[in-house]
Amino acid sequence: MTERLFFAIRPDAATAQRIEALTQALRQAHGLGGRSLGTDRFHVTLHLIGDFAGAVPPHVVQGAIDAARPVAAHTALFRTGFDQVASFTRKRRNMPLVLLGGDGVGGVARLQAVLVAALIAAQLAPAQAAQAGYTPHLTLLYDDLPMAPRPIDAIIWKANELLLVRSLLGQSRHEVLARLPLRG
Repeated sequence: MTERLFFAIRPDAATAQRIEALTQALRQAHGLGGRSLGTDRFHVTLHLIGDFAGAVPPHVVQGAIDAARPVAAHTALFRTGFDQVASFTRKRRNMPLVLLGGDGVGGVARLQAVLVAALIAAQLAPAQAAQAGYTPHLTLLYDDLPMAPRPIDAIIWKANELLLVRSLLGQSRHEVLARLPLRG
């Protein structure tokens, strides 16, 4: 089994329900066959630490937590908002259908940049990660039918914690390994 380790933020439960309702409405309106990721897996990835054959080594988990703790402690709570839905069409099949935002995702982008810098300093991310393009997004589902960008009623929530998540690949399951509260 392969495990993936990444940092993310997640919507609160009520917002996750709104996202699920939107996902089901889009599936029905556009004939999409892909299954929703579901309320317990909706998230915005900030940085992928890596994929590991077998279990993620404990020293990697602890190193990631140690690097991210001061980032969370120095980051104020912020509102994030997504006002568009579109497919990422880098591949022809199994394309992610995602929520995107304009000015509403500025806080996510700032948190991601500071987190990546801390992970580079801790040697948990390559130096070039700081220059890599980052598009804040929340994946709804994967489907073979592409969807052109279209506006939606904004989905907004307050980010209040940084999560370290282990994904059990092929099992559609995420486990939160650490919750690092943002400064209130």
